[in-house]
Amino acid sequence: MKRGELVYEGKAKKVFRTDDENLFMVSYKDDATAFNGAKKGTIRGKGLVNNRITNHLMQVLESKGIPTHFVEQLSDTDTLVKKVLIIPLEVIVRNIAAGSLASRLGLPEGTRLNRTVLEYCYKNDELGDPLVNDYHILAINLATQEDLGVIADYALKINDILRDYLEGAGIRLIDFKLEFGKLPSGAIVLADEISPDTCRFWDTRTGEKLDKDRFRRDLGGVETAYGEVLKRLLGPDTTH
Repeated sequence: MKRGELVYEGKAKKVFRTDDENLFMVSYKDDATAFNGAKKGTIRGKGLVNNRITNHLMQVLESKGIPTHFVEQLSDTDTLVKKVLIIPLEVIVRNIAAGSLASRLGLPEGTRLNRTVLEYCYKNDELGDPLVNDYHILAINLATQEDLGVIADYALKINDILRDYLEGAGIRLIDFKLEFGKLPSGAIVLADEISPDTCRFWDTRTGEKLDKDRFRRDLGGVETAYGEVLKRLLGPDTTH
């Protein structure tokens, strides 16, 4: 598949056209940012790790009936995906209090929630991706009521599937961010990525953080943590 014009470059990925108008190529970068871009750096090998983990988990979800934009992994850092119109919402799924939820509600980090929490943020860098609710979303036409129903249903199912799957690898799924898009047909599919950049992964035995919080909080060992998640999910020979 031939790489064409660059159509988008974000904090962690580039998106290129291909010679098929219905397919795009996503190229993962080693660049790292936090706090809406206020903190910047590089995590060596991150592009490879996030690409492989995302593609693996997308295929796990596909096997359980969740439609995704994944088509084919092309290289360590490049993947072919379906053309989608991204719905401008970040969907945050929380099982255990951490990060902004813990600070916002005054909960000790690690507090188990009585039920899974779904949150939405408006995808807008200039506004800092503000938290919104269903009323905001409908009021400014970010999505329809039907869209929200589908998104919430998929998000909760994805949580159940991934939580069980990751537990088998000794990883606790604390919380994570999802994005969805619409195919030309109007069908909603899971898009973007599922990786240590977009999920909080804690070791089930020690509670050690295996995700981007190591970069956000200057904990060190970032590359090692990302590589550990990859090894647990795809085996010991997958980091090179």
